[in-house]
Amino acid sequence: MHPSDLAGRVAVVTGAAQGIGAAVVRGLLEHGATVAATDRDPVALKTFTSLQSRTANADTGTVLAYPLDVTDGPAVTATMSAIERHVGPIDILVNVAGVLHTSPVTELTDRAWADTFAVNSTGVFHTSRAVAGPMAERGSGNIVTVGSNAAGIPRTGMAAYAASKAAATMFTLCLGLELARNGVRCNVVSPGSTNTPMQHALWTDDDAPRRVLDGDLASYRTGIPLGRLAEPADIAEAVLFLVSDRARHITMHNMYVDGGATLHV
Repeated sequence: MHPSDLAGRVAVVTGAAQGIGAAVVRGLLEHGATVAATDRDPVALKTFTSLQSRTANADTGTVLAYPLDVTDGPAVTATMSAIERHVGPIDILVNVAGVLHTSPVTELTDRAWADTFAVNSTGVFHTSRAVAGPMAERGSGNIVTVGSNAAGIPRTGMAAYAASKAAATMFTLCLGLELARNGVRCNVVSPGSTNTPMQHALWTDDDAPRRVLDGDLASYRTGIPLGRLAEPADIAEAVLFLVSDRARHITMHNMYVDGGATLHV
């Protein structure tokens, strides 16, 4: 992509303060977009957006902070409306906000299940619904949901997370079908193990990173054929491609970015 391919476009990114969300924000800025970065941690969001603003130059886009909890439907609607009024028509939505609660199903609490779906699934519904109507009226727009390869392969201890990501994935594909005739494209990027705080929280000993790469028979987990963890920038590059004009004939697609871990066809 040319550095100015997204110049003049307004993008919203949820879960923007760290990890994949932060990488997506940086990528959009590098390609000239104006980015409304949202996160439910206002302190982390302010720190991140302030840093991006200080390192900006004449060739990069602008980032604005909008603290937001995607589980709050009315707040999502109000925030998206405010962005449309004060920043401009939203051209791009990237759903990254996510949480992970690990537990065997027999020990999984109601609260952990509900929180996982509230953020990972209902949050995607709230944000996508809020932007879909205006995008359809304008006849253009891009929605990308960052899902997970866990949505396509059973994983021990991750039933809530995998199920919530599967729900978000199918929701996004159904939305893409409904909006296709209006010129709005909806796609999914499904990462595997990625070098983020969420991944690090799963590691309980020094051998954990090696088990991720090589696989673990005890947990029925395949390894990563490419032999490396993804970096957040790897996922961001897939997002940037899908929201660009180079992907203008791609919609309702689920792009796995997992180094081959799911042996996905």
